[in-house]
Amino acid sequence: MRVGGLTGLGGLSLARLLRAEAEPGVGSRPPSIQSCIVMFHYGGPSHLDTWDMKPAAPREARGEFQSIATSVPGLRASEHLPMCARLMDRFAVIRSMHHPMTNHNAAAFTTLCGRNPLKGDLELLGNDRNDPPCLGSVLSRELAERAGMPTFVALPHVMYNVVTLPGQIAGFLGSAHNPLQVSADPNVDDFHLPELELPDTVSLDRLGDRESLLRLIDDPLHRAESASAGAIDVYNERAFRLLRSRDVKVAFDLRREDPRLRDRYGRTKLGQSTLLARRLIEAGVRFVTVHDGQHNGQLANWDAHENVFGRLKNDLLPPADRALSALVEDLEARGLLDSTLVISMGEFGRTPKINASAGRDHWPFCYSVVLAGGGVRGGVTYGGSDKLGAYPDFDGVTPGDLAATLFDRFGLDPASEIRDLTGRPYKIADGQPIRSLFQC
Repeated sequence: MRVGGLTGLGGLSLARLLRAEAEPGVGSRPPSIQSCIVMFHYGGPSHLDTWDMKPAAPREARGEFQSIATSVPGLRASEHLPMCARLMDRFAVIRSMHHPMTNHNAAAFTTLCGRNPLKGDLELLGNDRNDPPCLGSVLSRELAERAGMPTFVALPHVMYNVVTLPGQIAGFLGSAHNPLQVSADPNVDDFHLPELELPDTVSLDRLGDRESLLRLIDDPLHRAESASAGAIDVYNERAFRLLRSRDVKVAFDLRREDPRLRDRYGRTKLGQSTLLARRLIEAGVRFVTVHDGQHNGQLANWDAHENVFGRLKNDLLPPADRALSALVEDLEARGLLDSTLVISMGEFGRTPKINASAGRDHWPFCYSVVLAGGGVRGGVTYGGSDKLGAYPDFDGVTPGDLAATLFDRFGLDPASEIRDLTGRPYKIADGQPIRSLFQC
């Protein structure tokens, strides 16, 4: 998943990372969006304390927070989302998302792949080469590369929960469609990607010599590859182009941003990662996943089994509120909001009942997902939960439906097929697109 350096002949790993559109899919509709940014809040944000508050519920369900008015009359949000509340006319909230996976790893796979894991609801579920691909990897396969940029980027870290969480890689599509994985904090002063920098001992001329040598070595592989896989030298060329590309380096250079805009996003890991995501899609990347929260036991993730209200109020909601609202405003100011779908979600919600440790536990049976941009009808909700926020009351939505909606917005047919390593067919999405959420 990490980009390999070309200090020797190791460019093959980078080349495989950049392989794209080997077997283009068939689009069902003209594309409505050009790019997507997913803000994935690992750990499970509490829907009851953010986007689906229940002020009439008993205290053990409704919690400590008050709701506030938003820019949309009658649509309220948590008092700790004031910046997003002012932009509610740009947001759509799905309040009936649900699936059966109660463990983080299985739920992360379901959310990021749009289907339940083959091995079931396991806490220590890990990555498997035979698994279906994540959303970004499907797009890497189906969409054309733009402007010499990678199609799929994930940042600022790989998510980990005892084992590396599944749902972050290409699975049976192969490593060619894995993300360009950034594993560095964009909020540090010396943020840079050494993976995209040539060693001091390797000049561009020397890199060209190595490229020529690699072509000679690859020639037998080129002849042996099947036509459907494409010529390996094409992917090697992309790998070398990435290392040479000034545009790629510029896209990752946050120092070029106005300090006031950086402040608006928040001088946090999440804030600067979100700003970097905007820079990347502006430069031509099609799909960026921003991972918020990394390790067990740290306040950085949303798994609030204890002190849920203190953690939300003091640690989690302020940077998320700032980053999401800044992203929407920034995209709109640059004329990118209509062509960029923004999705903010976790792997599940939290229990309708507060536990003995003043926390909320895992709850995948009903939770909220927020959408903006990409033609979304702003200021609306889709679906609804019951009076306790425990189960969908109407218009239930699954991760498969969300995946189908995403692909449909890119102009892809959710029913088009990909095949696993044994030739077994899979639809790229198991659900149905929710077209009523969009203006066209």
